Parts: sequence; C-alpha cells; structure tokens
Amino acid sequence: TARILAKAVNCLSPQDGEPCDKCRMCTAVNEGRALDLVEIDAASNRGIDDIRSIREKAGYSPTEGKYKVYVLDEAHMLTGPAADAFLKTLEEPPPHVIFILATTDPQKLTGTIVSRCQRYDFRRVDMDGMAGMLARICEAEGMQAEPAALRAIARNADGSMRDAESILEQAVTSFGSPLTQEQVRLLLGLTADERVRQLVGQVLQGQTPEALTTLSAIAAEGLNLRQLHRQMVDEVRDLLLIKAGAGQMASMPQDTVREQAQF
Repeated sequence: TARILAKAVNCLSPQDGEPCDKCRMCTAVNEGRALDLVEIDAASNRGIDDIRSIREKAGYSPTEGKYKVYVLDEAHMLTGPAADAFLKTLEEPPPHVIFILATTDPQKLTGTIVSRCQRYDFRRVDMDGMAGMLARICEAEGMQAEPAALRAIARNADGSMRDAESILEQAVTSFGSPLTQEQVRLLLGLTADERVRQLVGQVLQGQTPEALTTLSAIAAEGLNLRQLHRQMVDEVRDLLLIKAGAGQMASMPQDTVREQAQF
C-alpha cells in the first residue's frame, strides 16, 4: 500500500488519484529502482543515528518525482531517543517529503508520533472474500484449484490477504495445478476436518481415553499440533455460534458442524 501511495503522488498521468502504472515513475516503483522511494526497516535501523541520517537526507529535493517518499516498516521498533529525534521532522516536514510509518503494533508507537500522523487501520479480510480473491487469482494465472482448497488457505491466513497469496504460491509451486484440499492440508500440516471434529466431539462428551488415542494417532502421523489446536478452537467457536443462533458467523458451512452443536 505504501508503494501504491508512492506511485500515486509521483505518477505522471494519474487517473482520479490512482497511479497509471504505465509511466516511467510507476514503472520505476514496480521494478524497485525508484530513487525517490526510500524503504527503511525500522527494526534494524532503529537508533538515533539512523533517524538523524534520515533527517539530513530528507532535506534534499526529489531526484525525479514531485515527492520523496520514506517508508518506515515496523515503525514501532524505533527506540525512545530515535522517536524523540524524529518528532521535529514530523512536525515540520519539508514540503517535498512524505513519511509513511507502517506497523503491526500501532499501540507501541509513542503518542507524540501518533498525534502527528494520519492513521489508517487495515481490517482483516473475511474468509469468503479472501477465497473469492484467490479464485480470481487462479483464473488470471491459468491455474485450477478446488474451492475447498482455497477455503482452507483463506482460513489459515487468518484475515491476511498477503499470507493467503503466499500460501497459494507455495502450494502451486509444490503441487502444481489442479490444487486439491488434501494437498493444502499436507503443505500446512493440517488435520482432516473429520478428525478434528471427531476429537472435539470426544472432548465434549468426556471420552478421555478415546480423545487421547485420537490425539496420539494424529501426533504419530507427524501433523502440526499447533495447527490442530487452532483448528479445534475454530471448531468449538463454530459450534458455539451455531448453538447461540449466530451460525451465519461460523467459518465453516453450518451443516458440517450442526450435529455436534447439540451438546
């Protein structure tokens, strides 16, 4: 998103605020050679000396475009002194400079920095929307994938479209096309839904010996137990939602878990 914004502010032929993606400025950003786009990993460049260097270089005019765009990734990793040193520049930035602070933990940013920025929060993508986007990507790339396989990827991505695309790329690279649900499960170390459902049912019914036997068998197969735990939590969540009359919020089709919702 930061790169798209960098393209938009420097695009030579913007269309309703959107970059044309064809001019030399947009092409330079796409190819990673834009001199006026500076990406900095704040996790490894987090000290006061690094910020002083940014402040000094920010004073120079852009090389090609109208704006020089600095992207600080994981901005919450800046040290306290570095954040303090950055404040003056954020308060009175040069007219040709745009700072973009990207972070996965905005609550860790100091209040003084947050108060000097425009804040945009990204929301999780819902599972149906993500599965639909993955299907469109497959169609555009000439790949075939089972809807159940794409849904398994979307569920595992936990609201992150970037993670979903990465998993899809790994799966297609490993197994090719067409992509099946079983192949996705193998890639991610997922336990089959029916096994998860069986284990949850045994736990809910107090069948401790049977549950331990099932768990031991799953572990012996080398499946990821962390993933199993996550799948079980999702399964119980769906059961509770259906039992509470909010089945439309369940991540799995209601008919696949409705039987166990009678506990």
